[in-house]
Amino acid sequence: MKCLYYLAPNLVSTHKVSDDLHDAGVGDWFIHIVSHDEAGLAREHLHSSNYLETLDIVREVIIGTFLGFLGGLAIALVIKLIDPFPIQLPFLAYLAIVIFYTMFGCWVGGLDGWANRNRKIERFMPDIEAGKYLVLIYARQTQLENIFDMMASKHPEANLVASDSRFMNPFSTLEVIKGAHKAIRAEVISPVT
Repeated sequence: MKCLYYLAPNLVSTHKVSDDLHDAGVGDWFIHIVSHDEAGLAREHLHSSNYLETLDIVREVIIGTFLGFLGGLAIALVIKLIDPFPIQLPFLAYLAIVIFYTMFGCWVGGLDGWANRNRKIERFMPDIEAGKYLVLIYARQTQLENIFDMMASKHPEANLVASDSRFMNPFSTLEVIKGAHKAIRAEVISPVT
């Protein structure tokens, strides 16, 4: 599944894009829109993006959990080596230290992710703040050709600006797209290796 990023100029165009995507066989759950006009999206019955798409929660939780785990291992190892207690600590005490720091890292990572915009959408924020709408289309490989044909023929005002092999992979890099539509199409439709 690919995530296609289209930048639409206004709400009317975005609504038409959504309707035409439905006609092309793309369901509501696979079309999300990033905008500052949440009221307009609700009024038009368009699916707004969710926190996992707009914030960097998933990425930061994974990083925080990993760093917390490493920190917990390091602290448990230091305690084991310097043996500051008059009694020998059982294995479960060291395990509890590692689990505590892992969970703490996960929590701190979640807070950090909640405070930061998703790094994949960050580059489009000036356009979104200027009133444009970022339409995220999650499409199967078999749907891409139809989506490209429909968007090129019916919505030349909406620009394909990026694609991603999977949106929810927080560590994948976004393929920013520049150039002619045919080159874009060939680049994005090629199967993921």
